Amino acid sequence: MNISRQSEYRNVLINRELSLIEFNRRVLLEAEDNYHPLLERLKFISILSSNLDEFFMIRVAGLKKQISAEVNEVSNDGRTPSETLKEIRARLVPLYEMQSKILLEDILPALENAGVYIHMFHDLNKEEKQNLHKYFYNSVFPLLTPKSLDSAHPFPKVINRNLNVAFVLEEKHKKVLEKKVAFLQLPQSLPRLVPIDREEGFHFVLLEQVIKAHADNLFPGLHIVASHTFRVTRDADIEIADDEAEDLIEEIEEQVKHRSWGTAAVKLEVSPNMPNYLVKLLTEYLELEPTDVYYHNRPLNLPDFMKLLKLDLPKLKDIPFQSRVVKELVKNDSQLFYAIKKKDFLLHHPFDSFSNSTLRFVNAAASDPSVQSIKITLYRTGMNSGIVEALKQAALNGKQVTAFVELKARFDEENNIIWAKDLEEYGCHVVYGVIGLKTHCKICAVARQEGEKIKMYLHLSTGNYNQVTSRLYTDVALLTSRDEYALDAIHLFNYLTGYSNYKDWEKFMVAPINLESRIIDMINREAENHTEEKPGLIIAKMNSLSETNVINALIKASQKGVKIKLLIRGICCIKPGIVGVTENIEIKSILGRFLEHSRVFYFQNCGQEEVFLSSADWMSRNLKNRVEIMFPILDKNHKNYLIELLKVYWRDNKKSWQLLPDGNYEKIIPKDGEDVFIAQDYFIKEAKSTKRYK
Repeated sequence: MNISRQSEYRNVLINRELSLIEFNRRVLLEAEDNYHPLLERLKFISILSSNLDEFFMIRVAGLKKQISAEVNEVSNDGRTPSETLKEIRARLVPLYEMQSKILLEDILPALENAGVYIHMFHDLNKEEKQNLHKYFYNSVFPLLTPKSLDSAHPFPKVINRNLNVAFVLEEKHKKVLEKKVAFLQLPQSLPRLVPIDREEGFHFVLLEQVIKAHADNLFPGLHIVASHTFRVTRDADIEIADDEAEDLIEEIEEQVKHRSWGTAAVKLEVSPNMPNYLVKLLTEYLELEPTDVYYHNRPLNLPDFMKLLKLDLPKLKDIPFQSRVVKELVKNDSQLFYAIKKKDFLLHHPFDSFSNSTLRFVNAAASDPSVQSIKITLYRTGMNSGIVEALKQAALNGKQVTAFVELKARFDEENNIIWAKDLEEYGCHVVYGVIGLKTHCKICAVARQEGEKIKMYLHLSTGNYNQVTSRLYTDVALLTSRDEYALDAIHLFNYLTGYSNYKDWEKFMVAPINLESRIIDMINREAENHTEEKPGLIIAKMNSLSETNVINALIKASQKGVKIKLLIRGICCIKPGIVGVTENIEIKSILGRFLEHSRVFYFQNCGQEEVFLSSADWMSRNLKNRVEIMFPILDKNHKNYLIELLKVYWRDNKKSWQLLPDGNYEKIIPKDGEDVFIAQDYFIKEAKSTKRYK
């Protein structure tokens, strides 16, 4: 039975897929906001395309599988998979049109005014065309492999999200003209934006235009009737019965390769002038429906345009800022551990430096002779990771290093396989998680010999051990040596490596063991203790809310009078402000310079305030299908800081959206006489101060 059917409040629930589309609408509208510098606006245009690619590869592909399997269970808002697919297209077509309009009529003309040009090939002068002719012969032509389509040549394998050109050809000297079709995949090793040398400004032409202009060289003796660029998106969800796969790495490597070209197509993107017969040919071979085709009057594969953010144009980008350095954490190794032993350190990234705190902690553990072991969970750490290098060095220094690597971290599988093998070669013990679950918790435990005892030092976080995203995402982390956490950490790692049914958690709440039930218990407690004299209050900041059991508990707490303030960046499956049901629930979404990723939870608890950090959103996948932790903040000053953090975000009146009772979002704007307040800007200014650590 679908969990959504257990909800008593279907009329106030929002379809998960449609909520995700509305999040992406808010992302796109950031590209329209002149508050952001021009190249940052282009970044939001690109992010929308990347997000929707993933949406098709996972969510749309999943709906199509349900339909093929004749699974007709309805979503939480009562839609069948077919009805949801129909509504997805109805919402995405105008969203894509808006994206094209913003790009073509606003951002690209503004870039030209700033000296950045994307030229059409036919607009170039003779010398520039000659230079591109040389470039084509020297660097492009040898890499091209046109593939014909006829009885001897089947439809080629079209790689997921790669650009392709379809050529329509005719024999030049035959009396009876017969159209032929050939396909060409653009080499992924070549830059999409080909630079043109001019004295002033930055000038480019698209690679496909260079290729089309020289297509006679690809098909000598034939007349090129037309050439059209297209792009295919495929199902990308990896399904592995890891209790059956003898070698998990080999199985995932094989499925990642298969995902590139061997899985079912879910979307075809073409230009509006592609003739119907060619669209029909592509859809038939790809086994797609006409409703799976999206027409764009702008360049395809917009994430390629992110390369423009590397141009030396500081006025068109966000002003760089210096992350705060915690001085106690940049001393020598033993002094660092002494500092953490003396007090907890709360870190708010990117405003606090990741390199000079988290990475410094792991590096110190790697080199300190008193450290005996390091255990860490790695979900998305990226390539060229300082964390991975520190773990390798620790193993070389004789430390016992155990890394819990989540190979099934979606779209990071290849990277994770590479550095997991690298860690093993250096003598690290690599564990691939618990069967049937993803390891998503963020924890590093360092065991240090101090006298006759082993002292545990912990790093607990809402975000991944990734230096790149630590500058792009907001997350909160804790460095601590509190004994209250130590035993829970030991049992958590034992749960990940072996057989454990441990239940007596002292401070940690662990998914899928007890996290969901504890969250619901705390929501219910707030409702039970609510009085007019001591009103209940819940403030929660997370990425997504979709778990129906948690939603039901929130609704019942609202009906009891508990005030509930939710800061939810992305998916939100509940409508607030409905009289008699959710009238005490308010929901906001913040989008800005950084991706809001921190998960912070506050319960007023009759004045005995509790604040928690967590790796988990309130979604079924987090609470039921992943290993996650939530932990309390015990230091009073840190607790107060996080309460203030939640209040600061709630005050935002520029980058914040209000979810309305009808399920739509409304941009919050400053009231008359009210100053503009941007939460992320507030924290950037605060980063210049070290007041939290005095």
